[in-house]
Amino acid sequence: MNERSAEDVASPFVTFSRPEWSALADTTPLPLTEEDIARVRGLGDPIDLAEVDTIYRPLSRLLNLYSGATGELHAATSAFLGERASRTPFVIGIAGSVAVGKSTTARVLRELMGRWPETPRVSLVTTDGFLYPNAVLRKRGILDRKGFPESYDRRALRQFIADVKSGLPEVHAPVYSHLTYDIVPGERIAVRQPDVLIVEGLNVLQPATPRDLDDTALAVSDYFDVSIYVDAQPHNVRRWYIDRFLQLRATAFTKPESYFHSYSSLSDEEATARAGEIWDAINAPNLARNIAPTRSRATIILAKGEDHQVESVRMRKL
Repeated sequence: MNERSAEDVASPFVTFSRPEWSALADTTPLPLTEEDIARVRGLGDPIDLAEVDTIYRPLSRLLNLYSGATGELHAATSAFLGERASRTPFVIGIAGSVAVGKSTTARVLRELMGRWPETPRVSLVTTDGFLYPNAVLRKRGILDRKGFPESYDRRALRQFIADVKSGLPEVHAPVYSHLTYDIVPGERIAVRQPDVLIVEGLNVLQPATPRDLDDTALAVSDYFDVSIYVDAQPHNVRRWYIDRFLQLRATAFTKPESYFHSYSSLSDEEATARAGEIWDAINAPNLARNIAPTRSRATIILAKGEDHQVESVRMRKL
């Protein structure tokens, strides 16, 4: 391991370059296959088996160690207090911009964590399910701010995480459809005491707001055991967003039931311009004002380069 830089010494984080981090994979098994990667890869994210081997294999081992250490702390505390309380799920939060690849990161980690013998049951929930229905957003005049903190039912999301961490046998979360761009009425997913719960979303690392103080004074992130922020330069994420929009125009948008069906007839030039407008008007301000400022609250920061590959890993010092 190279000597840490002066910047690391003065920072609460320690930074590993891609080669340094990759060296940690030597003692970690790689249980995924090319077929597994193809199944969990997000649209526009070129992640491959080499990237999983280099970055996510050691990351899964680190998370496995964190989970194990938390279990040991629980056992020691229970013994000290003379209790026999069951251990609650280990919760991992994953945050980052639209189109940065956090959903792929969440799905890859779900696959890897589920293959460790200590954590065979891994659930994944996205905060999209806790967006207010479009009808509510329209009534409040904030449909064009979907993804901003105020577009989520934060009280319901906090209650969901609190119930999971309370050890309830079954907790339910709403379901969101990216095709119809809305909550699916009456549909829920059940989380039944997993070993690990991964919670993925744009704003999951936000601290409690003054409005929240009237409720529990807790933020969603207060329930996380470990948090990950997927980071990239805004100009790269903008390009990835436009590339993904063009792919969607030729796939999901062509379906008549798609909320964005009208975009399927746009030319390449028109679609590129429209995607850029959406990014500049909605996603860029949300990233700058609400998402990027939460980066320093993460336990681990995955910094991506222009090709979507993780160039460095920053870890909060213990």
